[in-house]
Amino acid sequence: MTHLTRRQTLVALAATAAAAAAVRTPAEAAAQTGRAAPEFSVTDTKGVRHALAAYRGKTVILEWTNHECPYTVRHYATGNMQALQTAATASGAIWLTVISSRPRTQGYVEAAEADGLTTSRNARPTGVVLDPQGQLGRLYGARTTPHMFIIDGSGVLVYMGAIDDRPSAGHASVKGARNYVREALDAIAAGRPIALASTRPYGCTVKY
Repeated sequence: MTHLTRRQTLVALAATAAAAAAVRTPAEAAAQTGRAAPEFSVTDTKGVRHALAAYRGKTVILEWTNHECPYTVRHYATGNMQALQTAATASGAIWLTVISSRPRTQGYVEAAEADGLTTSRNARPTGVVLDPQGQLGRLYGARTTPHMFIIDGSGVLVYMGAIDDRPSAGHASVKGARNYVREALDAIAAGRPIALASTRPYGCTVKY
């Protein structure tokens, strides 16, 4: 084997290893529909602790958000997100809104501002979780705002992806959209299989 051939072989092996590592990041490997959801224990802006293990028997919804993202604004300005939150929590589900923007990036807030946004928008989550280091976001592989995850009472991740089938920031597009989150929650309540367990999320990238 010539020196050039050995070098080419080493480069090829390194590229293959790098590609494999990129495919198998912990976040992507951890969050998969049909499997146990990644365990977490986090504290919300009010100081309340939320541990996934403590919510067995309840549906848990994770919503990644960024109040400056036009796609997020679309769902809050129209009341679409609040309606989902209200219906879900009224049925006994746990809804955690997660903010993974790092400091000095779009969507970053501290607790007081996050609570102010919840009040001003009449939002109805169970709690708002600040994740500026991106630990929870990376654990689940959250990519966009919004990015939705639904965990059933047995702790299985049963839905992950977009909120609906209209990847638009236009407010009018909410009307008539197929709301995947509502469909999934209705299916869980009725004991039916979820028609679409995974869809492609859309929105602004999470600012890790």
